[in-house]
Amino acid sequence: MKFSCSTADLNNAISTVSHSLPVRSPKPILEGILIESQDNEIKLTCTDLNLSIETVVPAIITEEGRVVLPGRFFAEIIRKLPGAEVSVTVGERFHTTIISGSFRTTISGMNAIEYPELPEVDGTTKINLPQHTLKRMIDGTLFAVAADESKPVLTGCLLDVDHEKVNMVALDGFRFALIQQTAENSGETFSAVIAGKMLGEIGKILTDSEEEIAAITVSANHVKMILNNTIVIVRKLEGEFVRYRQIMQTNYITMITVNKKALSDAVDRAGLIAKENKSNLICMKIEDDRMVVTSNSDNSDMEEVLPVVMTGKDMFIAFNIRYLTDVMKNIPDEEINMRFNSNISPCVITPVQGEEYIYMVLPVRVF
Repeated sequence: MKFSCSTADLNNAISTVSHSLPVRSPKPILEGILIESQDNEIKLTCTDLNLSIETVVPAIITEEGRVVLPGRFFAEIIRKLPGAEVSVTVGERFHTTIISGSFRTTISGMNAIEYPELPEVDGTTKINLPQHTLKRMIDGTLFAVAADESKPVLTGCLLDVDHEKVNMVALDGFRFALIQQTAENSGETFSAVIAGKMLGEIGKILTDSEEEIAAITVSANHVKMILNNTIVIVRKLEGEFVRYRQIMQTNYITMITVNKKALSDAVDRAGLIAKENKSNLICMKIEDDRMVVTSNSDNSDMEEVLPVVMTGKDMFIAFNIRYLTDVMKNIPDEEINMRFNSNISPCVITPVQGEEYIYMVLPVRVF
C-alpha cells in the first residue's frame, strides 16, 4: 500500500479514532490502528471490541492495501511531522516507511487480516439529533453514572426515545440527572444503555455545530452513530435500567427560585470550610424569602445569605457539597427552581421555564 495525504488531516483522523484505542489489550492487534485504502481516501479504524470508531481521510492512493500500525507510536510520529504532506508506503512484511519534508522513518506494521471485523448494525430504529444537542445530553448526565460496578447497568446512561421526545438519564443512588430534548419527525420508541466511559469518549468527538447531525441507529446489541465522515459503534450494556419515571417527584411542600451562579459560588465557598474536616457537608435554612447557607469544621465556620423567591413551608436540609457542585456545573440557566418535600427526600432542581432538565440530589441526614 502507498498513499499520500495532508499531515493535519491524518493527525485529526488519528485523534478521532484513538478514543477507542485500548492502552493494553490481551489481543495486541487491537493496540494498533487499521489503515485501509479505498477510492480516493484512506479509512482508519480503532476498536476495543466495545467501542469502535472509524473515519476517512482524503488521500492520493498509489497502491491499494491494508495494514495495522502500532497505534500510539504511529500517532506520536504523525503529530510531530515537520511537513504539510505525508507519504506512507507499506512494503514487505508490513514494514512501513513514513516520509514528510526532510523526515523519514520506518516502523513495523501487522497483517490486517488479523484485525476483527466491526459488528454490523442494521437496526430499523433510527433518530437524528444535532451533534451539539447530543453533546449537551452527554455532558449534562455523565457525572451522575454509578462508579460502583455491582450494578453494571447503572454505570451507563439510558438513551430513551419516545416518539419526538429523547431523554438521557443517569443515576447512582445519590444523584439523578435527566436531559430532555426533541428529535424532529421521530416516530421511534426504543431505549439503550451506553457505558458512561464510552459516552465520555464519544462526547469528545462531537461538535458544537447546530448544522452537523448525529444519525443514530440501534440494533439488538449495538448503537451506531454516523457523525459526518466518522462512524461510531458502541456495544449496549445489558440489564434493565431503573424505571426512572416512577422515582421522579412532582409534589412538593417548598419551592424556591434562586440565582444559579450565586448559589454555586456560595456552595464553592462552603466547600473551603467543609473540606477541612472532610465532612463535605452544607446546610441550607430556607425561610422568609431567603436561604441561609452554612458549613462548619473543627476550626472554622461560614454563613452566607442568598435572596430567593419562596413558596410553601420553611425548610432545613443538608447535602454533600460534591453532589450539589456537580449539578451546578451542568446547568446553563441564570435561575433555577428547587423543590423540597422533606429534609430526607431528594431535592428536585428544574428550569424556571421549560423542561430541558431534571436533577435530583439526595440529602444527608443531620438529625
